[in-house]
Order: sequence, then C-alpha cells, then structure tokens
Amino acid sequence: MNDHPGGVLVIDKPPDMTSAALVAFVKRLLNAGKVGHAGTLDPFATGVMICCINKGTRLADFFLKDRKTYEAVLCLGEATDTQDKTGKAVLRRVVPDFSMETLENAFKAFRGSIDQLPPVYSALKHNGVPLYKLARAGKPVRKPARKVFISKLEILDVCLPEIRFEVTCSAGTYVRTLGADIGEVLGCGGHLKALRRIESSGFSIDEAVSLSEIKALALSGDLGKRMISMRDALKNLPEHLVSDEQVESIKNGVLITQAELTGENGQEGLVKAVDGKGRLVAIFRKVRGLPHYQYCCVLV
Repeated sequence: MNDHPGGVLVIDKPPDMTSAALVAFVKRLLNAGKVGHAGTLDPFATGVMICCINKGTRLADFFLKDRKTYEAVLCLGEATDTQDKTGKAVLRRVVPDFSMETLENAFKAFRGSIDQLPPVYSALKHNGVPLYKLARAGKPVRKPARKVFISKLEILDVCLPEIRFEVTCSAGTYVRTLGADIGEVLGCGGHLKALRRIESSGFSIDEAVSLSEIKALALSGDLGKRMISMRDALKNLPEHLVSDEQVESIKNGVLITQAELTGENGQEGLVKAVDGKGRLVAIFRKVRGLPHYQYCCVLV
C-alpha cells in the first residue's frame, strides 16, 4: 500500500496497547509509507482512534482539534498516581452512600469551561521529555492548568463505588483527570476504572473496525472497503469543485480567489477543494476581508 494515495481508517483500539504500537501494527500490516494518528488513547483505554494513511497523515491536524465523546467508569474511594486503574493507590477512603442529588451536583460543577491541571503521567513534554518518563523517574513535573470545555457530562449508571458516565469534551481534555477531580470534590477520591472513546471528530464507534477485522480484510484484499477517502474523511467541511486548470494552479501555489470556485457558500473557515474525479486537492481557509483563499494543505 506504499503507492496508495492515502485515506483514513477508524479503528477500535483494544486495551493494553499503546497508540504508538497500534500505529506500528497498521503500518506493517498495510505496508504503508506513512501512518499517523489523530489523538492518542491511554494504553488501558479503548475505542475510536483515527489512523491516517500515507498522504492522509497530512489531515491529522484537522482532526486533532475536534471534540471527542467518551464513556467512562469512575471508581470512588481510591485515588491513584496515574488517575486510572494502572497506577498505585495514593489515597483510600470509605465511600459514603451518596444520594443521586449529591452525585449530580458534583458532576454539574464540571460542565462548561473549566481549568484543568494536566496529569503528571501524560505524554505532554517538559524540556523535550514526556511527563510520564519524568514521573516514573521520581521527578514529576506539574504543568499549569489549561482551559478545556465540557459540553456534555451525564451520569449513566450508579452502583457505588462505581459511576458510569458519558462526557463530550474539547480536545486536550484528560478524562481520567476529570474523574479524579470529581472524586476529590466528593471527598473520597477516585480513579478511572474504564475509558472508551465512542466518538472522535465526527467518527463513531459504530464505524470503527477491530484489529482482527483489519487483518482479515488486508489478507482478503478488501481493506479498501473500510478505508475512508481523504475527501470523505473531512465530512463537515464545505466542498468546492475545481477544474483541471485550477488544479495546476494549486500545484504551483497560485492564489485562488473566492469568486473562482463553485459551491461558494459565503462562510468563513476551512473549505476543501475537490477535482472532477472526486479527489481531495487542497484545503483552504476563507478569511473575511481577503479576496483569495489561504492555503492550509495541498494534496496533489
């Protein structure tokens, strides 16, 4: 698949596997020139991972900033150093028989825009070194709080000490930190026992394929049936048709005016240019006051 123009695979990541290991597996299986992902998952977590293949890797940044939805299980009464089940217990407390009202109020406090401290066990870097490596070496570094947005946070089921919940959040949100913070507000501590990403950048878990399915499809030569084209992967962007002459202009970096493209919708923001064969040619940004589009990404 080295010569494949590129696309996107939506994969259901299994537990106990790093995001890097999943990418390496897909690259070997597909014999692809390049494979990347659009947002990591912790090794213990499962669910939607967007894998970008060959030229599709150039689309990763457009997925990274989109919101994501998770289902998680918060286990109250025990806080861990990693804020999930893989860590060492740092606090144990008896879990009171919380009323539903008390639990709802605790969750309600985290809806909307909040300041969140990134965990010391994370892939964020300090002086070029991932924080988790520093933490494992006994030299944890605490990064300053960041603004994140929780657009949805709902309790799905309660069977104390466990609470199953669903959260839709902005990119950069740590759900295990969210769970630990809720446990702290309740006064008994807590950690995530399970985490499953059920939607990312508009792709749902129903569209995802397992690694075993990918392997079977690759062996049968049918993997193309599950590969999403670069054009279709950016499903939420408005689309403009470009002529063969305009494709040549784009290849040469010639500025394209808004009046030149068909499908003009008058909105600002990102737009995709597609040729007569349905191939994604480029991604532009429309900016108010500018007569031409700004180039974001050229794929021809």
